[in-house]
Amino acid sequence: MRIAVTVFLTDETIAPVRLARELEARGFAGLYLPEHTHIPVERTTPYPAGGDLPREYGRTLDPFVALGQAAAVTEGLGLGTGITLVAQHDPIDLAKQIATLDHLSGGRFTLGVGFGWNVEEAADHGVRWRDRRELGRDRMALMRALWAEEPTAYEGEFGSVRASSAYPKPVQKPRGPVAGPRTLIGGAAGPKLFAHIAEYADGWLPIGGRGLTESLPVLRSVWADAGRDPAALQVVPYAVFPSAGKLAHYAELGIEEVVVQLPPAGEAEVLGVLDAYGEYL
Repeated sequence: MRIAVTVFLTDETIAPVRLARELEARGFAGLYLPEHTHIPVERTTPYPAGGDLPREYGRTLDPFVALGQAAAVTEGLGLGTGITLVAQHDPIDLAKQIATLDHLSGGRFTLGVGFGWNVEEAADHGVRWRDRRELGRDRMALMRALWAEEPTAYEGEFGSVRASSAYPKPVQKPRGPVAGPRTLIGGAAGPKLFAHIAEYADGWLPIGGRGLTESLPVLRSVWADAGRDPAALQVVPYAVFPSAGKLAHYAELGIEEVVVQLPPAGEAEVLGVLDAYGEYL
């Protein structure tokens, strides 16, 4: 089983270059970074985990800049977002960023897609909360048009693009309805989420990895009903605090990659946790 990590990298934590080098040297499979452009101080949205919102949420590094640094100092380390708030981006700009990072890293990028939880953050980006899922879906379709091998126009509910010359292209070739880098959608199990995964993604990024025994058969059924290859579905439990029993359970479910959580801390603390996680490699 491949073991990747995720961490809130900030202006106060270990630097991305140092972390990426350590991860590759130790044999970890990848580095996934979250995204928050800003956290409005005056907000009404509760923190999903309960309690006060942790300090690191308002201090996150831009994931694409940080992953670009990580790509430059590694050769095989996977690079991913966990997750990109696609609805909060201009899709033409985002398509260019994604394709550039994937190209420069030699196809090592995984696009984790999410729909967010902070209403105020989304509102500052002009996102109507009730539209965020369909807006994200529309923007993914627009980006696929820009990633197509031949100039392809797209006209959607929320945006459009003319048939265009748009290079570089992502390294991975189209597979079924999916184009671009490996794409995983994060979120809680449910009919809407599973429909999106089957329509335009390679798989699911379930946060915490709970309840997979019950939810995986449902997703596999939705996936098959959409005409997707059962063997192609990827499920990657995300932000997991690992144990030998938990990883063995995931392996029994056919899961091949897990993303474990690192603390948003300085170099000494993060490297100490990596030492502890080494037993799972």
